[in-house]
Amino acid sequence: MSEHNEAAISATTPDAGQTGFRPASVAAVPLAVIADALGVAAPDASRDRGVTGITLNSRAVEAGDLYMALPGASRHGADFVPQAVEAGAVAVVTDDAGARQLALAGEQPVPVLIVQEPRTAVGRLAALIYRSQPADSGFPTLFGVTGTNGKTTTTYFINSLLRALGKKPGLIGTIEIVAGGEPIPSLLTTPESTDVHALLALMRERGLDAASMEVSSHAISYHRVDGVMFDVAGFTNLTQDHLDLHGSMDEYFRTKAELFTAGRARHAVVTVDDDWGRKLADTADIPVTTLATKPLDGGSGNADWNVASITARGLGSEFELRHVGGRTLRVHTGLPGDFNVANAALATVMVLTSGVDENALQAALDSHDPFTVAVPGRMQLVSAEPASVVDFAHNPDALSRALEAVRSPLEGSRVIVVFGATGQRDQGKRPTMGAIAARLADIVIVSDDDPHDEDAAAIRAEVLQGAHAARDSENLNSEIIESYPRDAAIKLAVDMATSKDTILIAGRGHEVWQEVKGVNLALDDRVELRAALTSKGFSVSADQRIES
Repeated sequence: MSEHNEAAISATTPDAGQTGFRPASVAAVPLAVIADALGVAAPDASRDRGVTGITLNSRAVEAGDLYMALPGASRHGADFVPQAVEAGAVAVVTDDAGARQLALAGEQPVPVLIVQEPRTAVGRLAALIYRSQPADSGFPTLFGVTGTNGKTTTTYFINSLLRALGKKPGLIGTIEIVAGGEPIPSLLTTPESTDVHALLALMRERGLDAASMEVSSHAISYHRVDGVMFDVAGFTNLTQDHLDLHGSMDEYFRTKAELFTAGRARHAVVTVDDDWGRKLADTADIPVTTLATKPLDGGSGNADWNVASITARGLGSEFELRHVGGRTLRVHTGLPGDFNVANAALATVMVLTSGVDENALQAALDSHDPFTVAVPGRMQLVSAEPASVVDFAHNPDALSRALEAVRSPLEGSRVIVVFGATGQRDQGKRPTMGAIAARLADIVIVSDDDPHDEDAAAIRAEVLQGAHAARDSENLNSEIIESYPRDAAIKLAVDMATSKDTILIAGRGHEVWQEVKGVNLALDDRVELRAALTSKGFSVSADQRIES
């Protein structure tokens, strides 16, 4: 489940969450300690009752858990207290509405603690129960990456670089969660705070010494990273997205900026290529290292670290990171696009800021090539002829960058793009994305993303309107086609392509389900693209999976 689908899950708060994240052993915390943390009194007979876990998901309750009965979009968590108690919950925390509901149901078999806003208490209670506060011993060095685009790739780059340095890192993000065992597919960009703190405790238990985590704006708004202290927080960029949640770019920025405060992070690395990054660097109340990733005349700039001397190397780029004090790091990424230069630069500076020796860092960059790692659904190459790429680009800036990155220098080559827009999300970006496609692609095939409960044809119409308006007003030569369902659109793109062309399937990346009217339909762009190419006799690349 992707970040741009997060609100659908978040609306089901009482049973939202993910299981399989817990440490094997947790020392019990007396209920009296939990009550004190909430500023309420525990019943005398229950003060010594031991709590060994916490969840907001009644289906995930284990013996010894504290069940957080929170209000949801359609039902209150108090509805699920009987199931939670039957599964072994030893106490319940809820609000006034939940308490009234439980009172009407009769005397409860477990103590009920009542607070005004239980959602805001979940993170700190999870940190208390799992002993994952920054002061606790064995806490992994924690890297948090936020921004509109680039979070996933940057966290994978950090993870890969940490491995090259001999570390044992974990990973928490959009695609999967890695905590020293088999990777677990993710439901949210950032899991619920109960899962985050359990994961950190699990990583400590398994001897992991570092972790990188995507931190979405939803995660901050819905308190999923409450109680977490990041050693280094990184900022990629800020462009239009999620305005259905935040309402304006200013509010979107303010939400992201919360990560860069003394209660959430110790140090920051901020990319200052746009006005939002510069504003963040000026307003953050923690130590900030600035990074400029765009080419600069003479290789100098006013950021602490500056990208310079970018040269092509295969599909990727080689470049230098130059510090204002004169130090230089040589970096390479095998992934195409200037945005992957930015992602690699940010990962490098974040790891350096965590206290890694600079000479050891350069040795790891030279000997392991950590930024040539395959990231599922992020500029993922499925075929070389025609060049066929699947990317997660689902907002205007990301789509623009992806289309620019895949443009081939071969004479007579064309760019064919298949994309759509998500239902029930930020409608304002739909015509904008259509216009971008018309400007930057030769053949634009508008199809469906995840319509959710919206009419798919109406969504396509808004995207098409933007594409046609741009083509007509700007005298563009792009061909604009409507095709659905999405697998048919992908097949059409392959049917239209020659070996010299480039096909970009944008918007869904690694996702394997398409939600239509509440039904999840199996759909993986990579699988569909691979099948279409094979049926036309084109060779396809090996089905790569990132090393975890």
